[in-house]
Amino acid sequence: MKRINVGLRLRHFPELKKFHTQKVAFSPTKPEFEPKSTSVHDTLLGQVLDTNPDYKTLKTVHSRIILEKRRCDSALGVKLIKSYAALKDVVSARKVFDEIPERNVIILNVMIRSYVNNGFYREGIQVFGTMCGFDVRPDHYTFPCVLKACSCSGNIVIGKKIHGSATRVGLSSTLFTGNGLVSMYGKCGFLSEARLVLDDMSRRDVVSWNSLVAGYAQNQRFDDALEVCREMESVKISHDAGTMASLLPAVTNTTRDNVMYVRDMFLKMGKKSLVSWNVMIGVYMKNAMPLEAVELYSRMMEADGIEPDSVSVTSVLPACGDTSALSLGKKIHGYVERKKLIPNLLVENALIDMYAKCGCLDRARDVFENMKSRDVVSWTAMISAYGVSGKGRDAVALFSKMQDSGLVPDSIAFVTTLAACSHAGLLEEGRSYFKLMTDHYKITPRLEHLACMVDILGRAGKVKEAYSFIQEMSMEPNERVWGALLGACRVHSDTDIGLLAADKLFQLAPEQSGYYVLLSNIYAKAGRWEEVTKVRDIMKSKGLKKNPGASNVEVNGGIHTFLVGDRSHPQSDEIYRELDVLVTKMKELGYVPDSESALHDVEEEDKETHLAVHSEKLAIVFALMNTEEGEEDNNAIRITKNLRICGDCHVAAKLISQITSREIIIRDTNRFHVFRFGVCSCGDYW
Repeated sequence: MKRINVGLRLRHFPELKKFHTQKVAFSPTKPEFEPKSTSVHDTLLGQVLDTNPDYKTLKTVHSRIILEKRRCDSALGVKLIKSYAALKDVVSARKVFDEIPERNVIILNVMIRSYVNNGFYREGIQVFGTMCGFDVRPDHYTFPCVLKACSCSGNIVIGKKIHGSATRVGLSSTLFTGNGLVSMYGKCGFLSEARLVLDDMSRRDVVSWNSLVAGYAQNQRFDDALEVCREMESVKISHDAGTMASLLPAVTNTTRDNVMYVRDMFLKMGKKSLVSWNVMIGVYMKNAMPLEAVELYSRMMEADGIEPDSVSVTSVLPACGDTSALSLGKKIHGYVERKKLIPNLLVENALIDMYAKCGCLDRARDVFENMKSRDVVSWTAMISAYGVSGKGRDAVALFSKMQDSGLVPDSIAFVTTLAACSHAGLLEEGRSYFKLMTDHYKITPRLEHLACMVDILGRAGKVKEAYSFIQEMSMEPNERVWGALLGACRVHSDTDIGLLAADKLFQLAPEQSGYYVLLSNIYAKAGRWEEVTKVRDIMKSKGLKKNPGASNVEVNGGIHTFLVGDRSHPQSDEIYRELDVLVTKMKELGYVPDSESALHDVEEEDKETHLAVHSEKLAIVFALMNTEEGEEDNNAIRITKNLRICGDCHVAAKLISQITSREIIIRDTNRFHVFRFGVCSCGDYW
């Protein structure tokens, strides 16, 4: 007779030591033989399964059970199913399920949950369907789980049938089943039904309300979602982190009032969890409020018991880039390394993006090179970094390396590469990559790609060809396409095509002041002041105003914002005195204010005064006054501007970098300008 000895990891489970040496007689010629086991032994095996064992230990326990019992009883079987499901091995879990002779509601619920929690929604629903065949009545644990399967798979047809089943057994209005129904109807877009279920529930908790909030939010019903939040307050249900997380999709590109409501909700929360902090940072970022996001993250770092996680980091790093908050970004990078939050693709990609937006190409490349694995997003972020810095040839070289690595570029990678060609004036390369995308990779061009091609042609001075390209497009051009053409007309003073582009833009985006300003600039460069006045009158009649220039600069860990002609800063008097000194030195080097950049039909002296107080000049002077020349990154002055840099400020920044021997990096809405010793990285091509 063959003897088999099966042992467990005794150092982890010393209570099983006395069973380790037990010999189990097993004869393959007598399949009817089933050794007896004590209930104490079963208990010990169950205790091992309750500890969430690793896969090797689980297989050892399972083998022991099979050898000693020949088949699982329901108690150990349920524990085995749970353990396999926890390790995402639903195939083994199902095998155990099939070997259990008994069929009761507990066993069926465990199998349904094992499938659903691992994303096998159809299989979970199928197990639910077998309940009637086994004459088993679903309970209040069954319905929430199978409703989750319907929610996640969008199976409203089966969901409604399950609702009927729950109603027949009297469970549809109970708390857990009701919550599952509200969530299912909400996620599937049946919001009236979700509301009816909530109203019919005999008892409701914060999860019930959050499920309805999530339903409205996920279906872009912003006002309704916020109204449910207000209703929660009226019935004395306190908002929690789940409420905020449910609201997050609803407060993307929404009104400032809505953002402030969510902020107030956050501030009123007694104990703020990490989730609530992360959601609030996310709300700010989704609504173009990076300064607020940076400030909130700094407050979170000071909060008791709150330790940022990878979600916090990936949420706030783009804000650091948007505000040129390099010192905070570097601190976060150090924190990420100390807490071993990498390797993590999302975190590493966010670090690349942050360093790139702060003009630190070398640091961005270091992160990129040290990644253990890279996806298309990683490569695209690095290509973009080179592109917006005017290093188009480095960008296209990196694109080729991405192809060599075996990754297939997606449509976003091509947008980024085409944009890099545009910034660097690589006309033929741009044409080549557009052809590669359409002919080789069979990617249908989107409007973003078409806008890039118009930009490439227009910047290269081929304005008429760009206009012909638009006319031959297979889809209707949007405002971005016409905007690229109008921008090219401004650069190359093509008034005729500029008027055609402007006419299209005024039809597509009549409330966008920027396009009126662009047309005004075209007329002003041509000295056609009567037309400039007409454009301004139209803007006044529509109540449109040019967005004021604003520049951010980080100094000593704080972010300072300057507007054009700003006098609100505590150091304003000193800033203006220092600016006058600098302008005098600039004039000694041949500086003449570029009056075209003012584009006002006023006296030259007034134009010069207006140019002198542009926001980036004020920010540069402030940074010079409050920082000293350092090494590497600390030497540079980093400015982020909300508008395109004007010609006069571009000339001024070059001269200031020469006078002060300081590197000045200005990121406008279009690209980076790195000024060193009187030269700009863009080569005056922007």
